[in-house]
Amino acid sequence: MMEAIKNLLGIGPKTDYSELIKQGAVVLDVRSREEFAGGHIKNAINIPVDQLSNNLSKLKDKNKCIVCCCASGMRSGTAKRILEAKGYRAVYNAGNWYSLKSKL
Repeated sequence: MMEAIKNLLGIGPKTDYSELIKQGAVVLDVRSREEFAGGHIKNAINIPVDQLSNNLSKLKDKNKCIVCCCASGMRSGTAKRILEAKGYRAVYNAGNWYSLKSKL
């Protein structure tokens, strides 16, 4: 339980997102199409979180690393849980897309 709380608050172990992406991870931006159009990470895939379950065909390889982002970390956290429930094995919640962009 304590680990889950730490991870939600971003206190858990640090993840090198830059390295994950260099190794081929997919950046999944789960904001709305309008938000995505206003700015996003280069090569990110945009699937709004409320449409994710119906668009899993865009994420065919369940073994491929997926780095989720959104505006604050809430929707990307939801996306992470959805993907893990569907059998995706390496899913990360990177939180805010702009913060993630600055780390790449």
